[in-house]
Amino acid sequence: MTRVAVVAAMAGELQPLVRGWQHEMRNGVDLWRWRYDEGEWVAACAGAGVAAATRAFAEIEKDGPVSSIISTGWAGALRQEFKPGRIYHVSGVVDARTGERFRAAGPDGCSLVTGATVAGEAEKKRLGSAYNADLVDMEAAAVARMAGMRAIPFYCIKGVSDGFTGQLPDFNRFLSHDGQFRMARFVVYALLRPWHWPALIRMNENSKRAARGIAEALLDFLDERGHVRQRNGYPNHKR
Repeated sequence: MTRVAVVAAMAGELQPLVRGWQHEMRNGVDLWRWRYDEGEWVAACAGAGVAAATRAFAEIEKDGPVSSIISTGWAGALRQEFKPGRIYHVSGVVDARTGERFRAAGPDGCSLVTGATVAGEAEKKRLGSAYNADLVDMEAAAVARMAGMRAIPFYCIKGVSDGFTGQLPDFNRFLSHDGQFRMARFVVYALLRPWHWPALIRMNENSKRAARGIAEALLDFLDERGHVRQRNGYPNHKR
């Protein structure tokens, strides 16, 4: 049976894709499954960062071997030309902690660097210059490494949630040690700082657009003939 794993950080990144899929929470990992005649797609998220991505993939593997793996979700832009809300195929990933570089299968695309923290404006400038990268996230290098260890194809499709510049708060202070975003604490913080509101509203809108685009891109990639999409009631996103 063919099993395709889709690993993201946050549930919001996957929601437009996994509506109607079977869902369960296991060992702190959200898991969604869609079974079809030839196999299944399994999506998982456990939070931001390398350790969380590793936990998510471990839960997927408990139910059987994986044929290929896709790293997806939101990313930050390291260059002005990479626009918020848009979707990009990534063909090269570098781990900022180790310097390792990984190739992604699929069409030629942009490059991405995986950092240890949420990158603010200054850190974006540094990472873009140091690694000649276009996007930044916190998980893709871990997913690529796990795919390489298992000799299975690795793909990477990212949606840009935040542009190269923007007056956004430091999100790192709201991430727990296990990569969970402390939403209640963040809401209180944001309500008391109205100067952040315009940028946060734009980021929220761009994140939603990016999540919808991720769903369309993954459905186009995984379900080329549209059979599974039609059976599960998805709109026809083929362009």
